Order: sequence, then structure tokens, then C-alpha cells
Amino acid sequence: MKNKADVVIIGGGIIGTATAYYLAKSGIKDIVVLEKSYISSGATGRCGAGVRQQWGLEMNCALAKGSVDIFENLSKELNFDIEYRQGGYLVLAHNETQVEQFKRNLAVQSKFNIPSRLISIEEALEICPYLNTDTFVAATFCQTDGHANPFRTNFAYAYAAEKLGVEINKFTEATDIIVENGRITGVMTDKGRIDTPIVVNAAGGYSKDVAALAGIDIPTYSERHQILVSEPIERLFDTMVISFQIGIYTQQVPHGSIVMGISEKEEPSYNINSSWQFTEYMVKQAINILPIFKDLRIVRQWAGLYNKTPDAQPIVGEVDELPGFFQAVGFSGHGFMIGPKTSKILAQLIAGMEPDMDISPLSMKRFEKGELILEPSVVG
Repeated sequence: MKNKADVVIIGGGIIGTATAYYLAKSGIKDIVVLEKSYISSGATGRCGAGVRQQWGLEMNCALAKGSVDIFENLSKELNFDIEYRQGGYLVLAHNETQVEQFKRNLAVQSKFNIPSRLISIEEALEICPYLNTDTFVAATFCQTDGHANPFRTNFAYAYAAEKLGVEINKFTEATDIIVENGRITGVMTDKGRIDTPIVVNAAGGYSKDVAALAGIDIPTYSERHQILVSEPIERLFDTMVISFQIGIYTQQVPHGSIVMGISEKEEPSYNINSSWQFTEYMVKQAINILPIFKDLRIVRQWAGLYNKTPDAQPIVGEVDELPGFFQAVGFSGHGFMIGPKTSKILAQLIAGMEPDMDISPLSMKRFEKGELILEPSVVG
């Protein structure tokens, strides 16, 4: 392991490896990534893998659209098939109040050339014929929303970064962030010290713990979210079906399995054990929306951590009170889908370049000022 680096990134998920890749592309070659377990062991490898642009705030639409633009060409750019496909997102509205909110969302999305539209029940059935029409009154659909394999995407960024000279140290835990005279000077790991002026907190579910190593208190917390998957079956539909009201999402992945998740009331914790209560609740809600699921056979179930903030929006950028300490944390379940664009912007900031877009509203200072970013279209 190197004992000196220009940048040390803590976290080997999509944010950590993508930031390392874009930093290396910018010309900063002396980069070390620390991952306390293996690549994709955290939230990236446990996510629902959806890529959605249907948001209600300009900031989120811009990050999502920018990420889709990257996803569309990423397999070619990284020379690694990430299994990206654009089967669309079908977002269900259950009452007229939600329809009105979706109309406002569509107006925002149109500013970014996101091709989403409001559709009727009949049009929704053309996209997904198996929906229970008693459960919704309308929907929105965006064909360019989709799905990527999170493991392959994470691995692709990691391998590409390594080819550019980035050192990725797996099973290596950061145990302290060394601060002297108000500045970062190094990172202590369980394998030794690395001298560095810049540290990036991309630790996902453990972001608060990593920030605390630097003496910084951040308002993030982690919740367990669970997912189950069925055995592979014949192709039913290509879209992701989602409901913000119920907190449910489900899709059929390329090899035929149905993947589904739903938000539950959870206390903050690092618990990633599966529960039978989730299975029971998930099955009831899924069958209500898609009755054809009643004959599915479940083959496995897992849990991961949503790293959340008080407004369910991420914290991105440099910490004002500690120069050299950058963060991209608290994505609240959306880190994978907006990861490529967010990581690219973060790399630009670290490299001292003019970023593609202004992300200053995602500063941690917003919590002190009471300037929360309230997104109307969030699952969980």
C-alpha cells in the first residue's frame, strides 16, 4: 500500500470508484481508494439498480439526466458491459392530488429534455398489461429511464480507474483521519498511514462514522431497506413499476427474475439482516398492484443501508471548516442512479476545475440555515 497520495477516497462503491476514475482522467494519478470489505459490498451491491429521471426538483433532474447521458455510453467508455437497458419507469398515481403533483414534476423535467409524459390507465396497460387497474388513476412514463447492473457498473469504474493508475485497497479500513492546524494531513488505516492533503468521504452507510474520524459531525443516518428476488420467468414487461405513495418498486431484470422492494418504518441502525415481516408485507403489496405475481417463487432476499439526510438529499462538496475534506454521502437510496454525474462533478471540484453544474445547494450548510431541499418524488 502506498504511504503517500494526492487523494484518498474512503469507500469502494460507485461513488468512490467513479470519483477515482474521473479524477484520474483529469490528470490526478496518485489516488488511493480504501474499501473495508470488497467492491460493491455496501449499498451499491444491495440496491434496486434503477435509473430514474422523473423527479420534482431541478437539481435532481439535472443530476439524473446527466447520469443517464453517461450510463448510455458507459459500457463503451469503460470497455465493460454494465448491462444498461432503458425499459422506462412507470410511476403510478393513486389519486388526483398525485396527478397534479406529477404534472408539476413533468414541467420541471421538460426543462432538461427528459421525455416523460402523463398517461392514462389504458396507456399504462399497453406498457405493463398485468397491472390492477383498481389501484391507480393515471401514471407517468419515461422511456429513457432504466436499469444497470450495479455490480458490473461498480467493477467497470474500479477496473478503469486502476488502468489509469489508481490504487484500490480492498479489506483495508480507515481508522483515523489526521488533522493538523485545521487541515487534512493523512489517513491512518489498519495497514498503516497514508499522507495526503485530500480525503473523500464516500462511505455510504457508514458516512457519519467516517466524518467523525475527521472531527466532523454530519446529519446522516442509516436505515435498513430490503429487497427480494424471484426465480427467472418468461418476460412479462420491460418497465420499472413504482409508487411513491406505497413506497414500492418492481422490475424484471434481463435474465428474467423479478426484483422488488418496499419502504418500511425502520429505526436508524446498521442492521442488514433479512426479516420475514418484510417478505409478508412486500408480497401483499406487490400482489395488490400486480396480481400475476401471486405464483412467483422467491429465491432470495437481502438488505442494505439507505444512508439518509433530514431532507433525503445528498451532501456533496468540500466541508467549509475543514479544507481538503470532501463528501458525497446521504443519497437516501438514490446514489446509484445519480452516481455517475455526481462523481464527475465531485472530481471536478477536487481537481480545482469549474464544475458542470452548481451543486452548492447540496452543501452541509443548508441544514444550519434551514434551507432544506424537499423533493416530492422519493421512495422511502
